[in-house]
Amino acid sequence: MTNNSNNSQSNHNYSAPQPGTPQTVPADFAILKNALEGFKKQVVKKYPFTVAISLLPGQASPLFEEDEGVPKEVAETKPMHVVVTIPEEEYKNIPKIKPELVNLAKETKQNLWVHVKTPVDLWNYGLDSKFDFLDAIAQGYPVYDKGFLGALRVASIHKSLVLRKFDKYVASYVIAGSLVRGTAGKDSDVDVFVVVDDTDVKRMSRIELLEKLRGIIYDYIREATALSGVKNILNVQVYLLTDFWQSVKDAHPVMFTFIRDGIPLYDRGTFIPWKLLLKMGKIKPSPEAIDLYMKQGEQTEDFVKRRLLDAMVDIYYGVLTPTQALLMLAGEAPPVPKVVVEEVRKVFVEREKVMTVSDLKTLEKAVHLFKQYEYGKLKEYPGTEIDKFMKESKEYNKLLREVRKKLEKRMQEKTAEEIYSNVFTLLKTFFGNKPQERLVKEFETNLVKKGKIEPRLLTVLKELAQAKAKIKSGKLSQKEVENVKKDAFELIQNLTEYAQRADFISSKKGTIQIAYKGRKAELVLLGKDNFIIEGATMQRITSDKLVPITKEEFEKSLEENKGKLSMTISGSLFKILEKSLGEFEIIF
Repeated sequence: MTNNSNNSQSNHNYSAPQPGTPQTVPADFAILKNALEGFKKQVVKKYPFTVAISLLPGQASPLFEEDEGVPKEVAETKPMHVVVTIPEEEYKNIPKIKPELVNLAKETKQNLWVHVKTPVDLWNYGLDSKFDFLDAIAQGYPVYDKGFLGALRVASIHKSLVLRKFDKYVASYVIAGSLVRGTAGKDSDVDVFVVVDDTDVKRMSRIELLEKLRGIIYDYIREATALSGVKNILNVQVYLLTDFWQSVKDAHPVMFTFIRDGIPLYDRGTFIPWKLLLKMGKIKPSPEAIDLYMKQGEQTEDFVKRRLLDAMVDIYYGVLTPTQALLMLAGEAPPVPKVVVEEVRKVFVEREKVMTVSDLKTLEKAVHLFKQYEYGKLKEYPGTEIDKFMKESKEYNKLLREVRKKLEKRMQEKTAEEIYSNVFTLLKTFFGNKPQERLVKEFETNLVKKGKIEPRLLTVLKELAQAKAKIKSGKLSQKEVENVKKDAFELIQNLTEYAQRADFISSKKGTIQIAYKGRKAELVLLGKDNFIIEGATMQRITSDKLVPITKEEFEKSLEENKGKLSMTISGSLFKILEKSLGEFEIIF
């Protein structure tokens, strides 16, 4: 059926993009597109159940004209073929629907020939080995689509990519799932099966062939999805022909369903005969296969009991493992399961006092059940008990999270207290057993102002003193603890180095304090080697300049000099100092 032939157009060669094939569209496609848009609106308004409307590519016209018996005089006008797909339940109404669609096509003033099909009609192309027809519909311009055309399109493109690469090995490419059942939506998955012929493999094992082809076939999924421009996820299963047939003989339900519902987009005389044989009742499961599946039904109770026991074991580990983690947080090595309850009682109940004896009931139950299971005394565990045990384990883990918070807070406070103690113990070795405020003042006067310690470390010391007060009030945050740890480490390191230098230079003889440019340093005289020390910076005084050295080099010189300091100062030494430091003063 055609519209007004006076408005016919010739040589309409529109085709959808194909792998490696350029897209061709008529010069006046914009006009055609607008006409088709109006046609779509009218069709969908009148028949809202419409599944899809597709404009076939021009090169497919001869196929459909011959198959549909289009009159020669009509074919010579080069009509454009439009396929309107409607649900299968509307099949009986096609004689009423088609004339209406033809009239709507005529209103477009375009030379359109309308085909009205149901999904079953389209799938029959595959069952009749007319794969080019399905490809043409997939390649057509989607005027309207509820998801059917997009799903078919991505499968068709993927098939073309696979066949182009592995035509020799592909026995069947079959589509199944929601698309075939007529329930596919725009985002529905597209399920396809690729059967690989392994009956003539010589240069590699069948498994090697399967893995090689499967990897590349899966790689093509991404390319097909990009080319199709749809959101449908393509799910591809790859089977060896020999394995597939064995599964059919073993009555595997998946294979039976696959053969029953699948529609071939490509077949080399394998899948379609299977489908016909199944329909004829010629493919039947063996007695052994029937016995196997019957036996699985009889084993259901044992399987469920086994899984319930496994669930009990999973819950046991869900109780045990976080308990061991908290013991490690508390500074203990994770105990073996059989003594974990006793260790938790000692650490968390008696020592840390963050749990009570009643809090251990779930842990005790878990350990007891696992011991019974391990010794083979626990053969089954009812589902009702699993539910109860699961609920108890959730409550127990909730308790452990609270215990963790308490432990971490205590560990923070303990860390801060240890840092505080280490710093002020060092200060007491320098300045005597004095109050905190006095020690801070001595640190500032005798170490910072005299250039022995960097001034910024005075701020660190004061912040540490303030942190002590926060520890007592319980207001010290994790961030503050981390800051104290980072800064106090450097303070302790500087104090330790100062103490070590003081031990080497126990006598003030042979040392001179100097001041320059607002800074202070200590001159250490060994006679042969002389040094200038400013905080953690050490330099050797050579014949013409100051050379930086390490703490180890300084200590080595002291050892070689057997700790003896010199009282002799040469005039050249002062000249070198003045040259390197500028003007300086000696402090007595």
